[in-house]
Amino acid sequence: MPSLSPSSSLFSSPDPVVAALRAAGCVFAEDEARLILAAARTPDELADMVDRRVAGRPLELVVGWAEFRGLRIAVAPGVFVPRRRTEFLVEQALVQAPDASVVVDLCCGSGAVGAALAVALGRVELHAADIEPAAVRCARRNVAAAGGHVHEGDLFEALPGGLLGRVDILAANVPYVPTGEVGLLPAEARDHEPLVALDGGADGLDVLRRVTAEAHRWLAPGGCLLVETSERQAPAAVEAFTRGGLTTQLAVLEEWYANVVIGTKP
Repeated sequence: MPSLSPSSSLFSSPDPVVAALRAAGCVFAEDEARLILAAARTPDELADMVDRRVAGRPLELVVGWAEFRGLRIAVAPGVFVPRRRTEFLVEQALVQAPDASVVVDLCCGSGAVGAALAVALGRVELHAADIEPAAVRCARRNVAAAGGHVHEGDLFEALPGGLLGRVDILAANVPYVPTGEVGLLPAEARDHEPLVALDGGADGLDVLRRVTAEAHRWLAPGGCLLVETSERQAPAAVEAFTRGGLTTQLAVLEEWYANVVIGTKP
């Protein structure tokens, strides 16, 4: 793979960066070059960033952030990078509970969902949780401006008991890739994101079922649980929500291949 010399006049023209990225197979080389050039502070740092991108590191991890609903969300190695399609989950949460005052971002990763909900809702009590220490550290950076609290642990075990029966929006971006299909994911996800954030068990729904089994206890009356899944898994996911005692619907945005199951506590 090509690499750049730190002594090159990198800041005078994006051309060498674009050429290196294009040679490495980056489809949007010009756009990526602009982001990398804006993030680099020195020629040495720029050369290192280009080398890491050329070697296959996700662009978001190279520049240190991902855009999510207009926010610049900090990301770091070992943390799941938020996807644009997950913005649809946020939009659906705001439709279901526009006056929510207590929000939980479960399996929070970078905390992007919680941060976006807090910005849209204004003053809320925000809690986020993840089992990965790297994700917890990252999420704390992203929800700090909203006064959010981030907890480390396995699903609901991480949450303070005082939230029982009080949650208006429970957003759970659970892993939903079937174990046998993890190896088919793009290399950027497969090689650079934590397995626990991708692998959802034999049919991809293991974590979703655990969440739906307990969500009813944590939701306030009229509160809603929202989980992203795939089109193929949606019928089984809807069934799991219904078994959990929730009034269930499926929202789909075909343009983004986004499928969000929504369950409301009666």
